[in-house]
Amino acid sequence: MSWQTYVDDHLMCEIEGNHLTAAAILGQDGSVWAQSATFPQLKPEEITAIMKDFEEPGTLAPTGLFLGGTKYMVIQGEPGAVIRGKKVHQIVLIDRTGFAIVFLIEIHNEGAGGVCVKKTSQALIIGIYDEPLTPGQCNMIVERLGDYLIDQGL
Repeated sequence: MSWQTYVDDHLMCEIEGNHLTAAAILGQDGSVWAQSATFPQLKPEEITAIMKDFEEPGTLAPTGLFLGGTKYMVIQGEPGAVIRGKKVHQIVLIDRTGFAIVFLIEIHNEGAGGVCVKKTSQALIIGIYDEPLTPGQCNMIVERLGDYLIDQGL
């Protein structure tokens, strides 16, 4: 089975009438093995930060996880195996003295979503979702494929 088939048939599958917004299988160096048409272009520093968090869990918590420039607040995951994030919007206010105050706002309306990243021995499985898909559904899709690939030695 090709990597693109895993993305198209397994990651972008339909669950209760919904599916992931975007998905990809990447090498741990950031090389794209397969991706959905909607998957964002990632920056090298975003992949570096993800890999660092897998090696040293918790390093993304203070700064957040960025994918294609979109910021996600890191939430409960599995250290060294899974990173999960909730989409946030950042508002920066600058006072008269030039001091910046950053507010992170979790969106609870249309457009709220998140991400799940599963690490295998060779790859990163990434699923991005928007409501009405739930965090649990995204996690199930991404982590099941990741577990299968781990069982296959990949």
